Amino acid sequence: MQASSSTETVATMATVNLSRIALGVEYNGTLYRGFQRQPNGIATIQHCLEEALSKVANKPINVFVAGRTDAGVHASGQVIHFDTDVTRPMQAWMMGTIANLPKDISITWVKAVPQHFHARYTAFARRYRYIIYNSPTRPALLSNEVTWNFRPLNIERMQAAANYLLGTHDFTSFRAVQCQAKSPIKTLHHFKVIRFGQLIILDVRADAFLHHMVRNLAGLLMTIGAGERPISWAKEALAAKDRTKAGVTAPPYGLYLVKVEYPAEFAIPCQSLGPHFLSGLAD
Repeated sequence: MQASSSTETVATMATVNLSRIALGVEYNGTLYRGFQRQPNGIATIQHCLEEALSKVANKPINVFVAGRTDAGVHASGQVIHFDTDVTRPMQAWMMGTIANLPKDISITWVKAVPQHFHARYTAFARRYRYIIYNSPTRPALLSNEVTWNFRPLNIERMQAAANYLLGTHDFTSFRAVQCQAKSPIKTLHHFKVIRFGQLIILDVRADAFLHHMVRNLAGLLMTIGAGERPISWAKEALAAKDRTKAGVTAPPYGLYLVKVEYPAEFAIPCQSLGPHFLSGLAD
């Protein structure tokens, strides 16, 4: 069904001479109710992007996104695409859109892509970083861009627990009740716990993620890192396939979508993972 729909879309685009444009997007999600457009003009990332692009095109633009991040969640490597019959230089799409965006949303690259490219459906992996400020006192700077945890966290315990979660599993225990994914089975390719000064970074890459999955994983690892539950709890919670057995959902503030991966044929630009204040941390 999806393949048929995609074929029909490509045929329609060819008939009306539409171009498909992909963009890299970064944003601070603090002031927004997530990425996805909401009714009644509620502030969302999609609403701002479509308004800005429509001004450059001088006609309405609808965008499609790789990952619909939640309220308060940030991105340094989000990807969107849109279709248009308007001709503009790539530089005009980029700089014109930036000029019409609020300061907490920006464009990092723009390129024309083939008609069979889709920001969401042709992606084969996504990567998130969850950033914890581990200190007895709360931070004044970056207060909405990191999650503060005052308890001393042991990253060796956290990494040992994360290792249980690698591979292909049923992640029902880490899935929000309202998750609309067809299957809870996902594959975690890597899950690294890194200390960077007073920051602890949970770096996780998977084929796809369930709703709140990374925040639920972060909540579990912080509890284990603080010594409040044994390392084996990660394995037990995973096996339970029950959200109530896997602890609390961590706050959204420290979560960043840092990379979306596509087949090489699309030549999507490769950038440093971000966010910017982690400059110097190896990708």
